[in-house]
Amino acid sequence: MAGNSTEPGQSVTSRVAAVLLSFTDCGVHSLTEIARLTGLPVSTAHRLAAELAATGLLERDESGRYRVARSLRQLGTAPWREPSLAERGPCVLDDLSAVTHRVARLGVLSGTAVTYIEKQPHRPVTSFDFGANLPAHATAVGKVLLAFSPTRITDRLIAKGLLEFTRKTITAPDRLRHDLASIRRAGMAVSVGELESAVSAVAMPVFSDHKAIGALELQMRDPRTELATLTAALVVACGSLARELKGGLPLSVVSTRATIPFTAAMTAAGAVN
Repeated sequence: MAGNSTEPGQSVTSRVAAVLLSFTDCGVHSLTEIARLTGLPVSTAHRLAAELAATGLLERDESGRYRVARSLRQLGTAPWREPSLAERGPCVLDDLSAVTHRVARLGVLSGTAVTYIEKQPHRPVTSFDFGANLPAHATAVGKVLLAFSPTRITDRLIAKGLLEFTRKTITAPDRLRHDLASIRRAGMAVSVGELESAVSAVAMPVFSDHKAIGALELQMRDPRTELATLTAALVVACGSLARELKGGLPLSVVSTRATIPFTAAMTAAGAVN
């Protein structure tokens, strides 16, 4: 006996599945036909069909015969779409900040500036707001986005003029281009006091179909001691987000707890203090 089944070797789930699968031809069946197709007693077929009709998975017509309900048919016909960066990004960002205990950002290029969302420890993730912009040339998230974007975007930014925010801000066009070339080779960008004197950060791109569609950034307290561990955390987070956007199995704790926990992956990478 399995579960509460009265038929030897059959669980409730298997009997329900058998009833539903008897409608694979999209036909209309009487209780006798359902019992014959499933091998269940008529009384069991009657009870299960009635319960499935009550929950909206089957429909009963005026003659007492059953057919698959519209709600169940729509499961197979609804178009599948890949999740968007705006949908999945906050989940990964939330995990990234919670595990590293650092301010985490997800940024996308909007013209020559960076539009971003942010997660601070013990605070909710912000929403994408056109007023929340960062200068691309003076931030880690911005530089990594520029490095993996068409050169015309960098040219447009340079033509507008590279504003100086601190004495460490890159304002020379040739130096910026050289820095971006180094970032492309390294696969990551670092900003040390370029936007605010006391703020440092590291960022990595998020790829989809070989294009950088966004970037994740973590603030650092001390780049000399934290760069390696925070870089490892970003590798996991960027890979997780890219995989989720393609509809793959996520590493994110928020997305699902049935796969490898994001926290465990970062702990293994040495990113948790």
